[in-house]
Amino acid sequence: MSCGKVILDTGAVERALVRLSHEIIERNADCESICIIGIRRRGVPLARRIADNIMRFSNIRVTLGELDISLYRDDLTDIGNQPRLNSASIDFDITGKNVIIVDDVLYTGRTVRAALDAVMDLGRPACIQLAVLIDRGHRELPIRGDYVGKNVPTSRSEMIMVKVPEFDGETAVELVNLG
Repeated sequence: MSCGKVILDTGAVERALVRLSHEIIERNADCESICIIGIRRRGVPLARRIADNIMRFSNIRVTLGELDISLYRDDLTDIGNQPRLNSASIDFDITGKNVIIVDDVLYTGRTVRAALDAVMDLGRPACIQLAVLIDRGHRELPIRGDYVGKNVPTSRSEMIMVKVPEFDGETAVELVNLG
C-alpha cells in the first residue's frame, strides 16, 4: 500500500546501500576494526544489508549490533509517562573499534545524539561514523551523516517513510505530505 510519492524504489534503495557499503570500505582501510550498529527499528535491517554488502565486497564479516535509544531520548516526557526499557543487542566490546551507526532517516539529529550517548556508555570507540539512507535536513543539532544514501530536501509538513521488508513487506522510500 502506497501512502505517498515514491522517491526511491527497491532498486534505488539497493544501489544506495551498495554505494554506502563501498564508501565505508574505502574510508576504513582496516575493515576488521569496523562494527556496525543499527538504530532500532528500521536502522537495524539497513545495517544488516550494509554488513552483508561489506562481506560480499571485502570478504570480511563485520560485527553487527542493534541499539535501542529510547531511554536516551531528550523527549521522553513527550512520548509518555512510562518509557519502555528495551535491551540493546551489542554483545561485543566497541573499545578501539570504528563504530558505524546506521539509521534510516536523519532529520533533527536528536535520535543520533541519543545513539551517541548510548554508544559512549558501552565503551570508548576509536571513532564513530554515521550512515543514513536519507538526509532530509532541518537539523536542530550539529550532526551530519558521514555516509548518506540520498539528500531529500523536505518541508516540515512532509515526512519520509522508509519501508523495509522486515516491517513493511517491501523496500521503498516515500515522501508523504502531512498537510
